[in-house]
Amino acid sequence: MAALELRHLRYLLAVAEHGNFTRAAEDLHISQPTLSHQIKQLEHTLGVQLLDRTGRTVRLTDAGEVYTDHARRALRDLAAAERAVHDVHDLSRGHLRLAVTPTFTAYLIGPLVAELHTRHPGIGLTLVEMAQDRIEAGLLGDDIDLGIAFAGPHLPGITATPLFTETLSLVTAGRHPRASPEPLPVRALAERQLALLSGDFATRSHIDAYLADHRIAPRIVVEANSIQALTEIVRRTGLATVLPDAITHDHPHLTPVALEPPLPARTVTLLQREGAYRSTASRAFAQLTHDLVDTRGYAPPR
Repeated sequence: MAALELRHLRYLLAVAEHGNFTRAAEDLHISQPTLSHQIKQLEHTLGVQLLDRTGRTVRLTDAGEVYTDHARRALRDLAAAERAVHDVHDLSRGHLRLAVTPTFTAYLIGPLVAELHTRHPGIGLTLVEMAQDRIEAGLLGDDIDLGIAFAGPHLPGITATPLFTETLSLVTAGRHPRASPEPLPVRALAERQLALLSGDFATRSHIDAYLADHRIAPRIVVEANSIQALTEIVRRTGLATVLPDAITHDHPHLTPVALEPPLPARTVTLLQREGAYRSTASRAFAQLTHDLVDTRGYAPPR
């Protein structure tokens, strides 16, 4: 009976997601009559109508809205319980689901994954790039275990542990000595042609806010949603960009130029769901993240 009830929950959630019995049945790989019968069984057991079938789209009733909210949480907690039961404390195996905002794949993720593989080769990793709001939603929905993003207002139920401070600079082409030149006044940016990350990146919002605060109307001639493309464009043209210093330092053909006043620094954080089960793999990854940050000399969080 317990297995049947779990199936009932999954079937109901599929219909609620698709708004259609046919598409839900296809997604579940069962026949539509079977799906309809199972939902009616659930409604009979509960003694309440969960779905409104009168329109072109199947919709949840008020009772259905309440029930599906609890059903999602129940299935999430059961999945977490199953992972906890199968967790291996000697780290000989395990799996970690990690999400990061995109700029971190350009300088942080490579060393982190290399360190994870060196220390714990039996741990598998699923890594995804996504915007910070989607990371937090994924954590709350138990779709991911850990996230790396920035400090700031977080959704209720999200905890953030500071890792390090990320600084940004104007970036130009050249193989100049790393000695810092005189800072460039921010007003000079109004005369520079810029290539910037697209609005998909939190870094771009950070840059836009800085320019707006100083009433600079930038001359943006290129927007790119790839850091690799952006660094290649700057290397081969007279365009300038703005990037985290950690990215620039890994590219000898790029030179950071300090701005006056400087771009505001950001605190990088490790995100997780409050009260979530922390597997041995996630605890090990959190520890090696702190170790790597210290080893690479990133500025401590402010």
